[in-house]
Amino acid sequence: MKGHGTKFGKKQEEAIAALLTQRSTEDAAKSIGVGTATLLRWQKLPEFANAFRAAKRAAFGQTVARLQYASSAAASVLLKVLLDPATPASTKVRAAESVLTHTIKAMETDDIEVRVTALEQAAEENKSGGRR
Repeated sequence: MKGHGTKFGKKQEEAIAALLTQRSTEDAAKSIGVGTATLLRWQKLPEFANAFRAAKRAAFGQTVARLQYASSAAASVLLKVLLDPATPASTKVRAAESVLTHTIKAMETDDIEVRVTALEQAAEENKSGGRR
């Protein structure tokens, strides 16, 4: 979001914060003292839309960080359920599926990261090779 004193107004900054914290657009508009129509109109402005998108990404990034923090405990729970002899077979199957699904996704993500890095390096080499 832009700082105070720029074309992007303080009220619009408040609107973005309200949109992230209120249950609806109507509630967000009320909380900052503007009409719902005004807030909806602001959401169509490219500068507002870009700032709102950036704020949503930042908020989501914090959420993902919290989930990553809890992932070790979640993995421990899955493994405990999977290995506990008293766990019903159907629950063990679901735990096993979950472990395998997440393992596969992690491997795919790693593979994609390697491929993207290689493509970026090749693109960079092509750029610098073209400048000579």
